[in-house]
Amino acid sequence: MKKVLVIGSGGSGKSTFSRRLGDAVGIDVIHLDQLYWRPNWVEPPKEEWEETVATLIKGESWIMDGNYGGTRTMRLNACDTVIFLDIPRTTCVFRVLKRNWQYRGQTRPEMAVGCSEKFNLEFLLWVWNFPKKKKPEILAEFERFPNKNIVILQSDGEIDEFLEHRL
Repeated sequence: MKKVLVIGSGGSGKSTFSRRLGDAVGIDVIHLDQLYWRPNWVEPPKEEWEETVATLIKGESWIMDGNYGGTRTMRLNACDTVIFLDIPRTTCVFRVLKRNWQYRGQTRPEMAVGCSEKFNLEFLLWVWNFPKKKKPEILAEFERFPNKNIVILQSDGEIDEFLEHRL
């Protein structure tokens, strides 16, 4: 496990899991949110983002957390392991609301500078609809990569078990 992709719904715990995994295996963590967003939640041009990701995946080892469907195939090609945090949407929504309250008006540690936490109904709906809209697309994409080590974790207990015993 040298190049690990961590994906899942917003609020699934990707950043926390990635940090814990990085600490456990001694691999640097790349939070894609820190690199994607510009101050005030401005998105980069598509071509520029693709170039950034193409450069990142050339690294010898990494743990990369984030969804970003437009570059997911590129990242799946480069990784050896995928961790899909398939956490219940009620948990994810709760966590998004909790962090929104906890960091309101501040920038979360794994977020880009100048992107203060704020309530975003569109994002909340994206999280709520993730199991029906995004999860099937992600699982179908996994089928195109039978040589990858794909791990699906569906609860905090499974996450703890994986980090404690399966590394």
